[in-house]
Amino acid sequence: MERKFDLEERLIDFAVAIIKVAEALPKTYAGNHLAGQLTRSGSSPALNYGEAQSAESRNDFIHKMKVALKELRETNNCLKILLKLNWLIDDSISKALKECNELISIFVKSIETAKKNNTVTKK
Repeated sequence: MERKFDLEERLIDFAVAIIKVAEALPKTYAGNHLAGQLTRSGSSPALNYGEAQSAESRNDFIHKMKVALKELRETNNCLKILLKLNWLIDDSISKALKECNELISIFVKSIETAKKNNTVTKK
C-alpha cells in the first residue's frame, strides 16, 4: 500500500529542485556564493530527516528535526534574496519558496507534537 504523503520523498524532491535552482544561477562571485549556500542548506533537510528517522531517543529525534528546520529557514531566506535579485526568469524560485514554507510548517508542527508527546511520556 503506497503512502499518499511521504515526507522523506518530498524532502528529496525539494533538494533536487533547490540544486536545479542553484545550477541555474549566474556564474559570478555572488551567484557562486549563493548557489553553494543554497545547495548546502537546501539539501540538508532531507539528510537530517533521514538521521531523525534513526534517532536514538525522542530528544535526539527532536534535535535532528530542529536542525532540519533551521536549514529550511536558511534556505527560505536565501530563496527570498534570489527572488529579490530577479536573476532567474522562470518561476522555479517562487515554487521552491512555496514548498520551503510548507515544509517549515510541517517541521514546526512535527517538533511541537514530538515535544508534547515527550512531556506526556515523562510524567
